[in-house]
Amino acid sequence: MIIGVTREIKPNEERVGLVPVGVETLCAEGHTVIVETKAGLGSGFDDDAYRSVGAKIANKAKDVYAQSDMIVKVKEPIKSEYKHIRPGQIVFTYFHFAASKDLTQAMMKSHAVCIAYETVQREDRSLPLLIPMSEVAGRMAPQEGAKYLERTMGGRGILLGGVPGVEPAHVVILGGGIVGTNAAKIAAGLGARVSILDSNLFRLRQLDDIMPKNVVTLASNTHTIRKEIRTADIVIGSVLIPGAKAPKLITKPMLKTMKQGSVIVDVAVDQGGCIETCRPTTHEDPIYVVDGIVHYCVANMPGAVPFTSTIALTNATLPYAIEIANKGWEKAAGTNLEIKRGLNMVDGLITYKGVSDAFDLKYTPVESVIHG
Repeated sequence: MIIGVTREIKPNEERVGLVPVGVETLCAEGHTVIVETKAGLGSGFDDDAYRSVGAKIANKAKDVYAQSDMIVKVKEPIKSEYKHIRPGQIVFTYFHFAASKDLTQAMMKSHAVCIAYETVQREDRSLPLLIPMSEVAGRMAPQEGAKYLERTMGGRGILLGGVPGVEPAHVVILGGGIVGTNAAKIAAGLGARVSILDSNLFRLRQLDDIMPKNVVTLASNTHTIRKEIRTADIVIGSVLIPGAKAPKLITKPMLKTMKQGSVIVDVAVDQGGCIETCRPTTHEDPIYVVDGIVHYCVANMPGAVPFTSTIALTNATLPYAIEIANKGWEKAAGTNLEIKRGLNMVDGLITYKGVSDAFDLKYTPVESVIHG
């Protein structure tokens, strides 16, 4: 199979779909890898690093798309890339379809095979290709929240960990999954007073066992959320429903109960956000203010630390990419339930229910498109 790696062109996105060792592994399996020139520069890998392990270098993205059976990316294709994607071509990347009807319709029109990192799922319901970036985003969230809590950045002027004689900031985390757990670790380690909310009592018991004493676990419900955000200095949204839109846990009227200059970091923005006033922002222009509350809603947070993020991502995606390349998408999906769950779209048909539900579009069971 011919595998293509293009340069990411979403604003401030410096990650790349494969690092050189991933290319080397695929080439050793007998595949051809074409990498767009300068695709890896932002992550610290130049063209020579790819050439030295067997990659071919292409000057333009359209050439990579034209020659490749499978495209391995990081972020979803954007409008200028739609025209390059052809019927039957495999696109393996983060899609987050439920957050964009335009993207969904464009990929349906392309008749490509869309395998989404974020819905590849193990039997234990864990999301192996989302976990590495969730870990990065979770650890970044308190860091970014603390920065924008500074008065010079528009915040209340509070030091996250406080000092002797002055209380620390209160950080409220919505969701106790991978993002929430990592956010709590960092916020607590910096000395903040942390409340982590989740609707799963079993998960709360696990967190209570492993978290330090400055982390309080609370059952998530409307009453608790309303109570906690009134005293919050930072609210971190980290709720995820795989492949579907995130639920809106904080509404616009609820903002008026929060302290002026407090900060919201909505890590769930890729899936539509769990705060009603959330809209995607970029690293170049990361924040906006609604009702005196600073909103940080960068849709690709791990893109700010591309060296760490790219290696972590390739560590997770490469085994799946190899299996798809070796077997073809139909046989791979037919023999590997994790890859099967990653199939969101095939030949213009939506094969992941969370996507069809998001836009009230026809759903086609994935079993009906796998013939191999």
